[in-house]
Amino acid sequence: MTATHPSPASDALARRNVVILIIAQAMLGAQMPLIFTVAGLAGQSLASNICWATLPVTLTVLGSMLSATPISAFMQRYGRAAGFILGALGGALGGAFGAWGLWVGSFTLFCVGAFFSGTYMSAQGFYRFAAADTASDSFRPRAISWVMGGGLLSALLAPLIFRATSDALVITFTGSYLAIIAINLIGLFLFFALKIPRPVARVDTGQGRSRGELIRTPVIAVAMICATVSYALMNLVMTSSPLAVVGCGFEKSDASNIVSAHVLAMYLPSFFTGHLIARFGVEKIIAIGLMILAGAGAVAMTGVQLVHFYAALILLGIGWNFGFIGATTMLTAAQRPEERGRLQGLNDLVVFGGVTLASLSSGGLMNCSGGSPQTGWQMVNLAMLPFLVLAGGALIWLWLRPKEA
Repeated sequence: MTATHPSPASDALARRNVVILIIAQAMLGAQMPLIFTVAGLAGQSLASNICWATLPVTLTVLGSMLSATPISAFMQRYGRAAGFILGALGGALGGAFGAWGLWVGSFTLFCVGAFFSGTYMSAQGFYRFAAADTASDSFRPRAISWVMGGGLLSALLAPLIFRATSDALVITFTGSYLAIIAINLIGLFLFFALKIPRPVARVDTGQGRSRGELIRTPVIAVAMICATVSYALMNLVMTSSPLAVVGCGFEKSDASNIVSAHVLAMYLPSFFTGHLIARFGVEKIIAIGLMILAGAGAVAMTGVQLVHFYAALILLGIGWNFGFIGATTMLTAAQRPEERGRLQGLNDLVVFGGVTLASLSSGGLMNCSGGSPQTGWQMVNLAMLPFLVLAGGALIWLWLRPKEA
């Protein structure tokens, strides 16, 4: 049996799935900005060495990286909904260990919880691919963008949850992790409403290209590089930002508000990114995203007042949106239906491998590369430069290649 791409007339199912995924992105996705706000600050209070303050964030990303291929294969076999439910259960388990670790003052238990939270983070990363599964070629960029746009609501929910829960119990942030458990256990019921058929392999191509063949395909390789650089640099700077804000004399609430503004900037452009890609081409949108990321680093280097933090983190979010959604669109356009589990798992393994390294580097650069938070913050942003050059060079190389038939 031959798998075919949906036609524009059949996008009613795709739109229905997109609505469900937007709600999931908003509700369950609220735990991620909450975790990225809280984990570094909690880690700083629990760790015996402040250089390891961002280790919980790193372990969340590492858990996401290691989960990507197994979850993708699980979805290929059992369907998207089953994989998303599995991810939500992992998120609930992570919240439970996080709350336990905070309650007993154990950095080790807190880190175990952070690792399990990565299972949810990995599953959430596949929302964008699920949006494309039942979409026609013309609707696909908008479907991906709209689902990513659900993160706008998560950015509004996260600070509300933070303010309501961070000091609700005797041990600071324990209430936030209890809220994470509830979010996952309630939100997983959304996925029972998803209707995404499992792909059927084409008889003329068997199981599609191998992983080696896929990664040697120029457009796929460049898409993976740009996605990795966009996500890793965003994570590098965002992970350090709460530590930098508090270290420069501002309040924890300021750090939460800045991260929320950043997350808003990550997802608000999603409502028109798909239209921009359709009009101007995916390569140009990725290139603009990389330039905006460079602008974020430049603004961060000019000062450490609240206005600088807000401006840099907002630009960081917009740059991530253009770069990451553009790279995702490029990748999905290059895949065959029977390859999607293999390629998407490989892509997220590479992407979150880069994000893991960025997150691990973030705490060291911020806390241990200079004599002050200001110096550490400058080092974090300066570290963006070589990777932006790498992604920009890869994109130019793809532009200059002869177009394949």
